[in-house]
Amino acid sequence: MAIESVIDTSKIEAMVAQLKAAAARAQGVSEPAQIGLKVEKAAPRVDFSEVLKGAIDQVNDSQQKAAKMSQAFAMGDDNVNLSDVMIASQKASISFQTSIQVRNKLVSAYRDIMTMQV
Repeated sequence: MAIESVIDTSKIEAMVAQLKAAAARAQGVSEPAQIGLKVEKAAPRVDFSEVLKGAIDQVNDSQQKAAKMSQAFAMGDDNVNLSDVMIASQKASISFQTSIQVRNKLVSAYRDIMTMQV
């Protein structure tokens, strides 16, 4: 029984390529082709705060969708199935738990950086 992944890996691959290119520049290699990188097009600059806000907005949207579906099911709406309500609720829960873990890692990294000796 195979489980298919629903994660879009194109953004992850683009980020890995950017990290490899940055590492190559730090080592003094000017041509990405010299280290075996496949360079297609420079990725646009991404603002961390916008990405973080977008992720939090997605978590909020999934929680609101789950709450609306739950309320509609509780009020007897025939268009809403219990399975759909449970799936939406679990998706919202997982996305919230993921955001909590990301927050914890960010706080931990911040504390580590702040306690470093210079």
